[in-house]
Amino acid sequence: MKVLMKMLMLLCLVSCGQTETVASGTSFLKDIGDGIYVHHGEHLDIDEGYQGDIANLSVVVGSKGVGVIDTGGSFKVGQQLRMAIKEITDLPILFVVNTHVHPDHIFGNAAFIEDKPQFVGHEKLGEAMKLREDSYANINETLLGQDAKGSDIVVPTLAVKDKLELDLGDRKLEITGYAVAHTNTDITVIDSKTKTLFTGDLLFAERTPVLEGDIKGLISALETLKTYDVAQVVPGHGHEAKDWKGSINNELRYLNLLLTDIRAAIENDVSLEEAMETAAASERDKWELFDVANRRNVNILYPALEWE
Repeated sequence: MKVLMKMLMLLCLVSCGQTETVASGTSFLKDIGDGIYVHHGEHLDIDEGYQGDIANLSVVVGSKGVGVIDTGGSFKVGQQLRMAIKEITDLPILFVVNTHVHPDHIFGNAAFIEDKPQFVGHEKLGEAMKLREDSYANINETLLGQDAKGSDIVVPTLAVKDKLELDLGDRKLEITGYAVAHTNTDITVIDSKTKTLFTGDLLFAERTPVLEGDIKGLISALETLKTYDVAQVVPGHGHEAKDWKGSINNELRYLNLLLTDIRAAIENDVSLEEAMETAAASERDKWELFDVANRRNVNILYPALEWE
């Protein structure tokens, strides 16, 4: 059981770190224009002390109400996000969207229950949340301590299979579901007014990409994202970019090299431990937290690729 818990921590929180507690209101959210606000998580690893506030959390304000895209890793962070939204607008919160199942993106949901929004997620998200509920509760208790209080699972009330459209008034959120990629629960969101794409953890900027799903599926999903008619991208981690194809190409370069190097290691009988040190090593200076994240990626992918 302890081994399983450790693996879940690595698989589900490899993209996790912490930020210091930040003030409420507009200091919590960055205004990126035209009714879109983003809270950026910091690039810190779980070993440095996970406190639930590491992912990008986004807010889109329409004429009828608000859409929230990801809510943070704890009830506490969700409360901070909700308070910041209330200082920006009096409009109701209509939708809370989770881009995938990882805990740094979903545990702020509970802070929004009293707003009675529709909770939106991939058709497989609710099942995935329930399957991981006990493990995630143990992880939160271990890593967050008292800050885990109130961080309850809130499953989707509105499921996305392929496509779904949410009306905020004078702008719509276009939701797309994906096959197994970063996880088996990935969705993206496009704001119709600004053509802003919110990728969840399909895309990492600055920070080393990680996955628990399928690297080939993730590569395919990223190639699909490149075909979209959008003006800017908000990744799951890292800063938003108008050179969004450049950001996607950076991740694709890393993932394709990682895939090639692990396949070569397997073919040449290079051990898993050695592959952890050598696979995609030329990318080391291009990403934050490369050594720890890349080793974890190799550890996950090498056994899977042995069965190709």
